Amino acid sequence: MSPANLPPSSASSASATDAAPTAGKVYLIGAGPGAADLITVRGARLLAQADVVLHDALVTEEMLELCPQAVKISVGKRSGQRSTAQQVINERLIECARQYRLVVRLKGGDPMLFGRADEELRALDSQNIPYEIVPGITAALAAASSAQRPLTKRGIARSVSLFTSSTAPDEPSEFIMPNGDTLVQYMGGREAAATAQRLLSLGYARTTPVVVVENCSRDNERILDLELGTLEQGLAQCSGPVLVMIGEALASRD
Repeated sequence: MSPANLPPSSASSASATDAAPTAGKVYLIGAGPGAADLITVRGARLLAQADVVLHDALVTEEMLELCPQAVKISVGKRSGQRSTAQQVINERLIECARQYRLVVRLKGGDPMLFGRADEELRALDSQNIPYEIVPGITAALAAASSAQRPLTKRGIARSVSLFTSSTAPDEPSEFIMPNGDTLVQYMGGREAAATAQRLLSLGYARTTPVVVVENCSRDNERILDLELGTLEQGLAQCSGPVLVMIGEALASRD
């Protein structure tokens, strides 16, 4: 039998249904600090087109009203509370990408800052799932705007350090305070007293200005003007998401 008359191989005769499923595209979108009208135009447009949205606990109901057509899956993670494990979130993300055309992973603030984006991107890379990242307004910038206190000030503050002292259970608990004219601590509510104690031990003045913003940009936003010596007593009165800004640039203009 000549090659031209050979029967088709099993590979060439396999049906299209035997092929690997085609993955949808995942968009990691920053929801911003909380208020729905602070999300980017691109982020809002993609939400309105999404088939499914996997969202954080800090994403507001008002924000989710921008995607009424989408299946909504809460994969919230809150510091100090029982929450969805990151490995489970990664698995859900992959499952949704294989099931839906347009998948949104909606994260509070900006995905690339304290948002565990690296772990989720690695999971998507491992399955060759396409993705795109849409930035959001991070809490430090939104909080400075709410408090009307610039993070930088000519002649006083030329650098800003963003940090968190929250760690995963398998990470070392040792913490080195970052350098910067202005310090901004994310998830700082429970760690505020320890942060103040570290800074005071490094020689910071007890009168160093501190601005605390709770529930930034939301209806229940609260702004506290303190000094570092007062911060040493902690922030027991704060229960919502807290951002702590420290430095001479934050002094009241009065």
